Amino acid sequence: MTLQTILVLKLMLSDPAKRRFGLELCAQTGQPSGTIYPILARLEHFGWIERHKEPAAEHLAEGRRARYYYTLTDEGAVRASAALERAERSRGHAAKPRSVTS
Repeated sequence: MTLQTILVLKLMLSDPAKRRFGLELCAQTGQPSGTIYPILARLEHFGWIERHKEPAAEHLAEGRRARYYYTLTDEGAVRASAALERAERSRGHAAKPRSVTS
């Protein structure tokens, strides 16, 4: 799992029910859209997140284009938590120095 995916999942898990749009995720993770949108597409493909286009009344009232909002699925939240836990454990093993035997 890439660091960028970890950043997205940690943010999504900070409030699993919150709907977030792509540029919001870019701003909050510090990652460019060319990184975030492929991650979102992959997570959607695996069923970890759902994508919904906002109703016209919302974006027309603000005079902007429609946004797609992303939310974690229930299964996605469980899988994301487990994946982050595994990533943390594997990072912990990589960070520990190996003992040298003679």
